[in-house]
Amino acid sequence: MSQHTTSSGMPINQNESRDQILENHLLTEKLANFNREKIPERITHAKGAGVYGVFTATKDLTKLTKATVFSEVGKNTPVFVRFSNYRGEKGSADTLRDPRGFAIKFYTEEGNWDFAGNNIPIFYIRDAWKLPDLIHSQKRDPQTNLSIATTMWDFWSLSPETLHGVTMNFSERGIPESYRHMDGFSCHAFSFINADNVRVWVKFHFKSEQGIKCLTNEEATKLAGENPDYYVQDLFHSIESGIFPKWKLFVQILTDKDLEKFSFDPFDVTKVWSHSIAPEIEVGILELNRNPENYFVEVEQAAFSPANVIPGIGFSPDKLLQARLFAYPDAQRHRLGVNYQSLPINRPRSYVENNYRDGMMRLDSNGGSSVNYAPHTLDEKPVYSKTVATNSITPPVLKTFSLDEYTQAGNLYRLMTDEKKELLIENLVDSMRNIPTRIQVRQCVHFYKADPEYAYSVCDALGLDFNEVKMLSTFTYEELIAETAKGLYEKIERVKTIY
Repeated sequence: MSQHTTSSGMPINQNESRDQILENHLLTEKLANFNREKIPERITHAKGAGVYGVFTATKDLTKLTKATVFSEVGKNTPVFVRFSNYRGEKGSADTLRDPRGFAIKFYTEEGNWDFAGNNIPIFYIRDAWKLPDLIHSQKRDPQTNLSIATTMWDFWSLSPETLHGVTMNFSERGIPESYRHMDGFSCHAFSFINADNVRVWVKFHFKSEQGIKCLTNEEATKLAGENPDYYVQDLFHSIESGIFPKWKLFVQILTDKDLEKFSFDPFDVTKVWSHSIAPEIEVGILELNRNPENYFVEVEQAAFSPANVIPGIGFSPDKLLQARLFAYPDAQRHRLGVNYQSLPINRPRSYVENNYRDGMMRLDSNGGSSVNYAPHTLDEKPVYSKTVATNSITPPVLKTFSLDEYTQAGNLYRLMTDEKKELLIENLVDSMRNIPTRIQVRQCVHFYKADPEYAYSVCDALGLDFNEVKMLSTFTYEELIAETAKGLYEKIERVKTIY
C-alpha cells in the first residue's frame, strides 16, 4: 500500500488525531483575501498613471464624421486618460528610454471611444505576427531574468522596419520630462464616416500645450534612483495643485484619391504621412483636471481597446491595427474577467444591451428578467432588427508598394541639428556598447542604408570598421544574416549584458 502525502509531498498518517483551529474564520478569511489581492499585470504598459478630464471640440467636423465628439463647436465629452511606460513592469522606473502609452477613454452618448496611442507617431513593426516577438525581445532574459540589450538589438537588427522607431526612441525625445510634456499619436490610420456614409482616412495627433521637454540619459538615471515614480508623482501633484495640463488635437485627413500620392503603403504604421499631402487640422482641446480617488479601481482596472469605436469612427486596412482589435480586449478578459466592461471605470455612460449574461464578477443586474436574445417580441418593448449605420466600409484598392525601410528614418536623421545628431549617437552607443559585435555591425548596416553619416558616427564611436559596414550594405537580407551569424565575431554563446 502506498504512503499518503500532502500536496507538497510530505508523508502523513491518515489516522492521526489533529487539533481543529479553523474556527478562527476571521483570520483565514483575511489571509485568503490577502492572497488574492493582485490581478495579472499588463504584459505591456504595466506602469502608468490615470486622470479624468474633458475634451472640447473646437471645429465642427460633421462634413467628415457623424461622431458626436465632433458634432459641434464647444461640445464637451468627459474622458479618462491613462499614461504609461511601454515595456517596464509595474515597479520599474518611470524614466526608462521607452515609448509611452497615451490612452483616452471618451464617454460619449453613443458608447465609449478608446484612443489607444503612443507618444511617437509610428510603431516599430507593421506585421502583427511579429508583435509577441518584439515584446519578448524587450523583456527579461528567460535564463538570468535580467533586462538585457542584446536580445532587443538582435531583434531590431533582424527587422529593418524598426529603424524609424529606433531612431525616434533614441533621439532627444526618447525620455520625456513628464507625461505632461509629451505628445500623443494614434499611430494607426482610422476612418471617419459621415452621415452620407462617405469615408475618409484620419490620423490623430495630440500636441502638448506645456511644450515638449525631455530628459538626458544622465538626468533619467539619476531620477530612476532617487524617485522611480517621478512621472506618476508629477501628474498627480500638478492636478492637485490646480495645474491642469492641456493638449490640442489635430487630425490629418486623406481621401482615397490622396492615397495615390504615396510611394509607400499609407496604412503602414512604421511610416508617417507627409504634412504636404495631409496637413494638420486643429479640431479640439483635451484638459485633464481631476485625480482618481482609488488607483486600483480607476487606473489599474481601466481597460482600453482600439476596437471600441463609435458611429462615425472606423478602422483601416492597417495590419497591426487589425490584430490589436482582437489582442487588446482579449488581454483585458484575461486580466480583469469577461465582464471588465461593466466595471465603473469602463462602463459606457450610454445605454447598453448586448445580451451578454453571467460570467465571473457580474456587478450589475445581469439583465434582470429580460430576454437575452434578439430579435424577440416577448417583452413590452420588442427588440427587432433594424437598419443601423455601420462603420464598416469596403477597403480601398491599393497599388502594390515596394518596401522602403530607410527613407523616412534617414530623413528624420537629416532633419536633426548637429547637436541633436550627436545626442542620438550618444544614446545609441550607450545602449549598444556591450552587445555582440556581429549585432552592432548588422545594425550599423541599417544605419548606413538610412544615411552613411548616421552609420559612420555610430561605427566611429563603437570602434567598428566603417568600410566593412559599407561593403555589407550591398548584401541581401539573407546574405547579411549569414555573414553576421553567431561565431564569426565571437564565441558561440549568448552574451548577457545588463541593459
